[in-house]
Amino acid sequence: MGKKFGFDLTTQNKLIISAIVISTALIIAIAFWAVNKIKNELDDSYRNFGQMLTKTLAIQNYEIVQNANSPETINYIKNHINSILKSANDISYITFKNKTGEIIYSTREVFGKKTHKTDTNISSPMTDQKGNVIGTVEVGLSAELEKNVTQTTKNSMFTVFSAIWVVFTLVILGNAFLIRRELNILHHGVKEIEKGKFGTMLKYNQASGEIKELFDAFNEMSKKLHSYEEQNIDQLTLERNKLEAVLMSIANGVVVCDSLDNITMVNLAAQKILNGTKEQITNTSIQNFCDSKGELCFKEQIEIFKSTPLDISEKKPFEFNINIDERIIKSIASPMYSKMHDYLGYIIVLIDITKEAEVDRLKSDFISNVSHELRTPVTILSSYSDTLYNYGDEFKFEEQKEFIGTIHQEVIRLNKMVNDILDFSKLQSDRELEKEKQDITLTVEKIARSHQVLADEKHISISIIKEENLPYITYNSQSIERALSNLITNAIKYSPENSGIKIKTEIAPDPNYIEVTVEDNGIGISLEHQKKIFERFYRIENQVHTIKGTGLGLHLVKVAIEKHHKGKVFVKSKLNEGSTFGFWLPLDKEEIENTSQTPYDENKEKSIDADIFQNKEPIKVGAKEDEWEISFEVREK
Repeated sequence: MGKKFGFDLTTQNKLIISAIVISTALIIAIAFWAVNKIKNELDDSYRNFGQMLTKTLAIQNYEIVQNANSPETINYIKNHINSILKSANDISYITFKNKTGEIIYSTREVFGKKTHKTDTNISSPMTDQKGNVIGTVEVGLSAELEKNVTQTTKNSMFTVFSAIWVVFTLVILGNAFLIRRELNILHHGVKEIEKGKFGTMLKYNQASGEIKELFDAFNEMSKKLHSYEEQNIDQLTLERNKLEAVLMSIANGVVVCDSLDNITMVNLAAQKILNGTKEQITNTSIQNFCDSKGELCFKEQIEIFKSTPLDISEKKPFEFNINIDERIIKSIASPMYSKMHDYLGYIIVLIDITKEAEVDRLKSDFISNVSHELRTPVTILSSYSDTLYNYGDEFKFEEQKEFIGTIHQEVIRLNKMVNDILDFSKLQSDRELEKEKQDITLTVEKIARSHQVLADEKHISISIIKEENLPYITYNSQSIERALSNLITNAIKYSPENSGIKIKTEIAPDPNYIEVTVEDNGIGISLEHQKKIFERFYRIENQVHTIKGTGLGLHLVKVAIEKHHKGKVFVKSKLNEGSTFGFWLPLDKEEIENTSQTPYDENKEKSIDADIFQNKEPIKVGAKEDEWEISFEVREK
C-alpha cells in the first residue's frame, strides 16, 4: 500500500508512525480528562458560591423580611439587592419570598435581560432566632465566570498539550532521521564493499552508542578485507588464469551458464561449435540460442534438464543431442554448486559427433549390405549344390558344367567380399607391410589379365598403356594388386557392354611419383559423390548406381595407397562420360635424383589426350590366347 502512494512503508517508518499516533492519542486523552476535571471542580465551586451567597442574604435580611409590610423595609431591600446585582455580573436575579411563598421583592423585572442568562437557581430558607422559617431567598446565577474560566482553561490546556505533542513528534522524527542517516552511511559503505572497494572507511564523529560500535566494527572488517585482498589478489588471479587456460584448452566445447540460463563463459571449442565469438555468445540466454536457420537449438532440452530434480541430475548428467546447421552435437549438462553446496547454474559440454553419427549410419548400411551380399551367393551356392547333389544324374554334361560355372562365379564373388572385409581389418592396423623394389608395370599386366574373363562377359576390351623405362619402386605387391583389382572391377561393373577400359602407367605430373590410372566409359560420378567416394562404407545408391557391394573397395584403395605407401588417390569423372580412377606411388630417393622432369605444378590440371594412344597392332599375351586378348601399347618417354 505504501508503494502505491509513492513511498516505501518500511518497518522503521511503521514504528515512527505508530509512535506518533499513540503519543497523539495519549495526549488528547490526558487533555480531555484534565479539562473535564477542571470543569467539574469549577461547577462544584460555583454551586458552593451560590449556596454561600443565598445563606448570607438569608442571615442578613431575615429581620427585614419580618417587617416586609413597611415601605421603608421594601426600599431598603431594593437598594441593597440592586447594588449587589450591579457589582456582580454572575448574579442574574435575587428574589425574596415570605413563608407563604409570596414575593416580597424580585429583580426579575428590573434586570430582565440579565435574568434570561440564568444558568443555575439556588434558594435558601430564612429563619428567625427560634429557627422558624419566615421566608426564602432565591438567587439566579448566569455562570459567566465559570464559562470564561473553563474556556480559558481549555485554551491553555490545548496550547500546552499541542506544544508537548509537537516537541514529542519532533524528537521522534529527529531521532529517526539521525538513525536513518547513520544507516544510510552504513548502507553506502556496504555497497562499496560489494563493488570490491575494500578498505572503505566510515567517518561519522557524531555517532554514539551501538551505532558507533557498529561503525567501528565495519571499519575494522573493511580494513581486514583490504589487507586480505592485497595478500591474495595475485594468487587468485593466477588461479583464475589457470582455470581459464584449462577451460580454453579442452578439446570439447564447454559452456558455463548461471541459474538464470545466461551464458557466462565459453571456451574456444564451444565458440567454434556455436559459430560465434565470445562477445556474441556471453551474457545471452542459452535458451534463446539459434542456428543460422533460426531454429532454437537448446530451449526444449534445457527446459527438460531444469525440470529434473537436482538430486537426480547431480548423480547422472543429462545427455541429449541437438542439431546446429546440419551438424549433430552431443551435449552433457551437469549442475554446478559452490563449496557451500549452493546452486550456481550448470555446465554444458558440447561434442561434435557428426562424423561419428555418419560412421554409425554407414556401419549400419555396411552390415545391411554385407548381410544382403552374403545371403545371395550363399543361397545360390546352396541351391545349385543341392540340385547337383540330388538330381545331378538327370542333367546333361553341359547343364552340369553350367551349374558348376555358376557355383564357381559365386565362390569368387563370396571370396572377394570376404577378402575385402579381411583386408579392411588388416589395412586399418598400424602394422608395417612388407615391401620390395619391383616393376609396377608387371603388377598392372598381371591384374589386367586376371580380370579379362570378367570383361569378356560384357565384351569389354582392356588396353594397357605404359611409359617406357619406368623406374622400379618399392611397394607391397598384395595390397597394390588388391587396390588395382578394385579399380578395374569397378570399371568393368559400371561400363556398358562393347566398351573399353584403359589402364595407364607413367610418371606423374609430380616427377616424384608414378601414376597408375584406370579409365572407363561408364555412367560417371557426380561431383557431390566424388568428395566422399573414398570414405569407408560409402555407397552411391540411386536409379543409376544399383550394383550392390560392401562399400569398402575404394576405401581399401585409399588406405593401401595413402596410409601404407604414402601415395595419393584421385578420381575424375562426369556423369554419362565415364570415370578415371588413379593413384600415385612415390619413387625411391635415388630414382628421384636421377629423374629430370619438369617441376610439379599443383595448379596445373592433369589431362589425358587422345594422341598418347599410338595406332599399333594389339599384342596377344599369355598362354591361352584364344580365351582373352589385351591391347598393349608402349609410350616413349
